Amino acid sequence: MKLKRLFIYVVIGVIALNHCIAQDHAYLKADKQLLNVIQKNFKDADAQYKIMAKQLAPGEFPKSYDEATKKLVTSNSGWWCSGFYSGTLLLLYEQSHDPALLTEANHAMDGLVKEQYNTHTHDLGFMMYNSFGNANRVEPKPEYKQILINSAKSLSTRFNPKVGCIKSWESKPSDFLVIIDNMMNLELLFLATHETSDSSFYKIAVTHANTTIKNHYRPDYSSYHVINYNPETGAVQQRKTAQGYANESAWGRGQVWGLYGFTVMYRETKDKKYLEQAEHIAQFILTNPNLPGDKIPYWDFNDPAIPNTYRDASAGAIMASALLELCRYADKKEAIAYFNTAQTIIKNLSSTAYKAAPGTNGGFILQHSVGNLPQKSEIDVPLSYADYYFAEAMKRYQQFAAK
Repeated sequence: MKLKRLFIYVVIGVIALNHCIAQDHAYLKADKQLLNVIQKNFKDADAQYKIMAKQLAPGEFPKSYDEATKKLVTSNSGWWCSGFYSGTLLLLYEQSHDPALLTEANHAMDGLVKEQYNTHTHDLGFMMYNSFGNANRVEPKPEYKQILINSAKSLSTRFNPKVGCIKSWESKPSDFLVIIDNMMNLELLFLATHETSDSSFYKIAVTHANTTIKNHYRPDYSSYHVINYNPETGAVQQRKTAQGYANESAWGRGQVWGLYGFTVMYRETKDKKYLEQAEHIAQFILTNPNLPGDKIPYWDFNDPAIPNTYRDASAGAIMASALLELCRYADKKEAIAYFNTAQTIIKNLSSTAYKAAPGTNGGFILQHSVGNLPQKSEIDVPLSYADYYFAEAMKRYQQFAAK
């Protein structure tokens, strides 16, 4: 009986806490006009992704679109972006309940199943959480949970306790390379903890995040892209920014990967140091003199060619989605700033400056993203993850609509 009463008190406490959170943030109200735009965006996206689906051969996953050849750029299931296609389809399905979208998402996930055992990539969060994680939320199945647990086990094999991180890229034996993007894959480990009660997943995620705070971030809370550790001692051997303008520059997408990742860390642990880290990162981004008025970041905050250089719509979409979660945890002044910035980003990504005209762009929703400019790869093109986080941001914005 005592245990039962305790459980009831805990439930009542959680309900009360959630009520307080909702009341505290009642001042964050969605704009009705933008909600209408979002509805149209989702409708247009449905049509776009049906166009895309017709262009894909079995086992192909969309990465981008080549305007010159009028063909999709695709990958196999082992590419880090392979889960975004089915993930976006599932987010679109939640809006329209069009069975064709769910069928196509399931078809794409059939080709992803084997990646649950892939121990050669740190990107299983992107690949499996954004696909099967959404699928398990939309249409829960025991096999989805097991796939996610197996994926978390595979990801965990890349953790080095001496370093305190999950390895990102393979290199020579004396290197242990960790990129800021890896913060995005920790959500998979928390899901595995919830499903199994195995705390080892949780401990890996927390240790990785703590090591990242210690070594990836500069005093101004901008982030390096890559840290090279000594795998035997855990000592930092090198700090660099492979996909940005220079080693000491702030690569645009890298900053928002960290923003999103540490927001998730706070959600899952309730440890305020992660909330503080996320807010420090947000401060760096939002007060940066090189953040454009439309809030869609340049590909690198320190490119000397600014303003005559590329924007990265993918960074904007990721930032909007992250801020729409972060504003739920922040004090009023910061929450309003985060919410308003996300709202501005969604409005601008919905404009013809970034959103593709129906029937164009290979079926992708957004234009003007940048993958890896230093390697002359995916420059000013649509990218699958830009679409995914744009859809997620729009869904999160809808949740602020007045009841």
